[in-house]
Amino acid sequence: MMQRAGEPAGTCSKMAAKRALVILAKGAEEMETVIPTDLMRRAGIMVTVAGLTCKEPITCSRDVVICPDSSLQDAAKQGPYDVIILPGGNLGAQNLAESPAVKEVLKDQDCRNGLIAAICAGPTALLAHEIGYGKKVTTHPLAKDKMMNGDHYIYSEARVQIDGNILTSRGPGTSFEFGLAIIETLLGKEMADKVKAPLVL
Repeated sequence: MMQRAGEPAGTCSKMAAKRALVILAKGAEEMETVIPTDLMRRAGIMVTVAGLTCKEPITCSRDVVICPDSSLQDAAKQGPYDVIILPGGNLGAQNLAESPAVKEVLKDQDCRNGLIAAICAGPTALLAHEIGYGKKVTTHPLAKDKMMNGDHYIYSEARVQIDGNILTSRGPGTSFEFGLAIIETLLGKEMADKVKAPLVL
């Protein structure tokens, strides 16, 4: 069940198509990348999957290879986006956490109060880049101790947690809920329900 702490971030006019940026790093969790991307596209959100370092095919955590739409460097120039998504996967999250380019994109998004969504170990990149301090968040259970190092966040056991412009989720098994929560935050519950209905969840 999704829990909210505070109100979701306000976004641009409903007349304009919403835009999402998924940042894909080597070692990312496949389900947490593909499922939210698929769901958002079903909802009519324009999704760009951006390779962290290049546009070349990227090998994910279970050796599934995903071809990005763009490099992050090029995609960042096409912003702003209504939501930025950080998939998990231990190595993937570590690569996101160590990237100056990710920090720059997240800082800009946060300054605009734009939605930032991270799943599994992905939220640890928020910690590394000092994003969302003081917010209520969740992570994969194995990433909890790392996320709470320094007590910068309030930890939640919810499957999906929203606090202001920060939306977090727990892992591969919550990927559908995570994607639907992004849709609901950007486009409303009616659209999220419309996307969910034929999925037989």
